[in-house]
Amino acid sequence: MSEAPRPARAHTGDTGRDAVVVGGGLAGVTAALALADAGVRVTLLEGRPRLGGLAFSFQRGDLTVDNGQHVYLRCCTAYRWFLDRIEGTALAPLQNRLDVPVVDVDKPEGRRLGRLRRDPLPVPLHLGRSLAAYPHLSLAERASVGRAALALKGLDPTDPALDDQDFGTWLARHGQSARAIEALWDLVGVATLNAVAGDASLGLAAMVFKTGLLSEPGAADIGWAHVPLGELHDRLARKALESAGVRTEVRARVTSLSRNADGRWSVRIPGETIDTDAVVLAVPQRETHDLLPPGALDDPERLLRIGTAPILNVHVVYDRPVLARPFLTALGTPVQWVFDRTAASGLREGQYLALSQSAAHDDIDAPVAELRERYLPELERLIPGARTARVRDFFVTRERTATFAPTPGVGRLRPGARTKAPGLYLAGAWTATGWPATMESAVRSGVSAADAALGALGRPRPRHLFQFEEAA
Repeated sequence: MSEAPRPARAHTGDTGRDAVVVGGGLAGVTAALALADAGVRVTLLEGRPRLGGLAFSFQRGDLTVDNGQHVYLRCCTAYRWFLDRIEGTALAPLQNRLDVPVVDVDKPEGRRLGRLRRDPLPVPLHLGRSLAAYPHLSLAERASVGRAALALKGLDPTDPALDDQDFGTWLARHGQSARAIEALWDLVGVATLNAVAGDASLGLAAMVFKTGLLSEPGAADIGWAHVPLGELHDRLARKALESAGVRTEVRARVTSLSRNADGRWSVRIPGETIDTDAVVLAVPQRETHDLLPPGALDDPERLLRIGTAPILNVHVVYDRPVLARPFLTALGTPVQWVFDRTAASGLREGQYLALSQSAAHDDIDAPVAELRERYLPELERLIPGARTARVRDFFVTRERTATFAPTPGVGRLRPGARTKAPGLYLAGAWTATGWPATMESAVRSGVSAADAALGALGRPRPRHLFQFEEAA
């Protein structure tokens, strides 16, 4: 027998101070915290049994497994603000200085390792010594990379004309060989854009490289969680939301929303209707499309034209330590980035490595047995210690729609925070933040949606919330 629907919650207090946030990923949690910090009474609704969106953890026996390896950079000032807001900064530290080991398995052993690292010098000199000594490019290729970087620095990522061009063609026009693209530009670009250069918008690529490598000397220093992502994006996020007075409901999937005759909104979940002054939709673009009321966007179908791109994560547990570094990236092999997740997962014996495979269109639907046959030999080529170690466990996690596809022309499809429906706002890494689909983009979108809502609700803009804008 189905449960009778509960009546709409009565509105209490001053008019214009209630909001519902739909979606408990980073964008939704950020919006909820920002609104609550400004004195708005907030209800956060998440359909899954946890918060964190696509940056979450789960249990596999005694292991605590992240669905995928997520990193951020020092230039990700919004995500760094988020970590600070949930009191998680110490659990996801940054490198003191950018240092990325790059191993080329096609070279003889003993000559395979190169490094991308910075010196404490002004831009662009901070990368000069590293580039000059980078062994995976010829002398001529290194010189051409420097010239292309200077040309890239002169681009305006907000220029709509750049969005219509692909990054690969631009690189070729600026003298970049196929090897330079593979060994440098795609090394960074695939991990941040989730696309190879030829499939990526020049505007988004320019934004990534200008901000990360050509803005401040330390902008590209890498940070990552030294605990499971669920510790940050679920447990600590819930704690922060509770402290801020946010009502958080999981397993509460929104079925519809509509604007009432009095200008307020009704948000429906199974068994309850919540009336509110403002709604922030912080869910993926297709779900947003399905929930949008008529007239909210001029062309809502454009949301469905925003493509998606997959990420595959390969997880391998060995019976002994095989990798001495916290991470590395590779050339001459299908393997992209390898991270040591042993301590973070709770593993006490052996070593747990996670391979993050972006733009994994060819592998995303392959059977586990096929992926095992492909990647275990590649790890043995890449990591000598793996050749004598026994594999205790091998499994994969697949995010078929991990990010929006950063293809040329995507910029004109991404909506801003405001809609044409008063009181309805959009958030999500796929919205018009200027960033690719990263944790940084998600947090920025939540801030933008909250800022727009606060203006309409007549609430003050919390200064501490926007400190990251000043830092940027």
